[in-house]
Amino acid sequence: MKKLADLVGHELKWVQPHASKMEYELRAGDMLAATLRFRSSFGSFATAASADGVWTFKRVGFFQTKATIRANESETDLAVFINNTWSGGGTLEFPDGRKYPVSTNFWATQLDFKTELGQLLISYKNIGGFLHLSSATEIHPLAKNIPEMPWMVLFGWYLTVMMYMDNATMTSATASLYS
Repeated sequence: MKKLADLVGHELKWVQPHASKMEYELRAGDMLAATLRFRSSFGSFATAASADGVWTFKRVGFFQTKATIRANESETDLAVFINNTWSGGGTLEFPDGRKYPVSTNFWATQLDFKTELGQLLISYKNIGGFLHLSSATEIHPLAKNIPEMPWMVLFGWYLTVMMYMDNATMTSATASLYS
């Protein structure tokens, strides 16, 4: 594996090798760049790894959800993502006061991390898949200067997977109401 900073400007893609497993790989061509693995198919706890390190992500809350980012085996939050369901995204907030808006489009086929000035940092495009969730992923040059960029790339995919899990749950619940 290469460090993610070395992959800025390369064509990257998140893939789900097995439809029955909540495991994902970030690939740069044939090379494995990172992984994201959920502890269970029904929970929100996931472990992400790249050549840069290992982190854990976990969503908490029901009506006002947030997700925590921690270094592996640590109890200290590196940052917290505050979800804003109604605006299609949320905000990644750091203990030092930095904030990065995260937005999705109406169809949930794109997710972007931006600076507070609206400059793109990391983009996930063409999100979707019938049995295997995938996305083209771009690390924009400006992101290379952010020390947390490696886990941000993995966390953005975590948010995407959680968004798709939520949509599937809502679709199932709505279908059962009308059947």
